[in-house]
Amino acid sequence: VQLQAFGGGLVQAGGSLRLSCAATRAISSVFNPLNMAWYRQAPGKQRELVARITSGRSTNYADSVKGRFTISRDNARKTVYLQMNSLKPEDTAVYYCNAERNGNNHWGQGTLVTVSS
Repeated sequence: VQLQAFGGGLVQAGGSLRLSCAATRAISSVFNPLNMAWYRQAPGKQRELVARITSGRSTNYADSVKGRFTISRDNARKTVYLQMNSLKPEDTAVYYCNAERNGNNHWGQGTLVTVSS
C-alpha cells in the first residue's frame, strides 16, 4: 500500500489545517480493512500516535489532541483525514500517515506542520 500525505503548512496558533492521506494504487478491498492512523514526530522527540481510526470506524486520540483533532476516513476515496483545530505551537511536527492490518505497517512520506506563536 502506497500512502501519500499532504496538507501540511505554516499556520498561526489557534488556526486550523486538514491533512489528507490517500492510498494510491489501492483498491477498495485492500483499503477498507486497513486501520489508519496519524503519527507525528517533533524535532528531538520520538514518533507518537496522534489519532487512529479502525476499519470499523472506531477512533482514539492522544490526550494532547482530544477535542481539537478529528480523524475520519472516506473509503470511496481511499483517503483518511485529520482535521486539526485550535492548533498550538507544540503541535509542530512532521505528521505521518500509517496503515496497519494484522501487524503489517505501511507509512507515508510525512508532511510538515508548523504552528507559529
